[in-house]
Amino acid sequence: MDGLKEWEPEAGAPQGAVLSPLLSNIYLNPLDHRMAAQGFAMVRYADDFVILCRSQAEAEAALTQVRQWCEAEGLVLHPTKTQIVDVRTGGFDFLGYHFQTTRRGDLTHWPRKKSLDQLKDTLRAKTKRTDGRALQCIIADINRTLRGWFGYFQHSYHTTFAYVDRWVRGRLRSILRKRAGHTGRGRGVDHQRWPNAFFAGHGYFSLEAAFAAARQPPCG
Repeated sequence: MDGLKEWEPEAGAPQGAVLSPLLSNIYLNPLDHRMAAQGFAMVRYADDFVILCRSQAEAEAALTQVRQWCEAEGLVLHPTKTQIVDVRTGGFDFLGYHFQTTRRGDLTHWPRKKSLDQLKDTLRAKTKRTDGRALQCIIADINRTLRGWFGYFQHSYHTTFAYVDRWVRGRLRSILRKRAGHTGRGRGVDHQRWPNAFFAGHGYFSLEAAFAAARQPPCG
């Protein structure tokens, strides 16, 4: 029922519904066991999953197994998300992260472009040059976003956090630059006028510092 109107349910669970992950875990559990029995390493969260393979041939065999199981169960793989990729070249996106090997050949991960773009969009709305709030209030506002974002992406490659910190401080310097009667973005001498320590003194939550602290071994 929708109000006083009746509707015919569609096949499957609505995207984003709270019941969707539960139903996915129940329904796809046999696939987990099938892939494990075939010797494939599969990582799955709800209905999103990645199968790790050592060769192109092994990847194609795994994809064939998944297609056969899905067809038998009346399921359809996503036409564009389902693909075989090489982590040494393009890599792949999974659960907000992008996975790819570094130049040294180590497999690592960082926020995918869409995740970074979403963070920037949120912070842009909180750091407009025309914002009349006190700097400390603006920083307290963006800190809430940064802490939540770091809680999920804290396992990213270390260069991620320095990059985001520089971008955010640039936004804050642009605000201060406008208040000082100048135009344009914060740059050049603004870095000496308002150094990183200045923002730290106003309570800025540095992602780079949080990452370094998280990597420290526990006391005792």
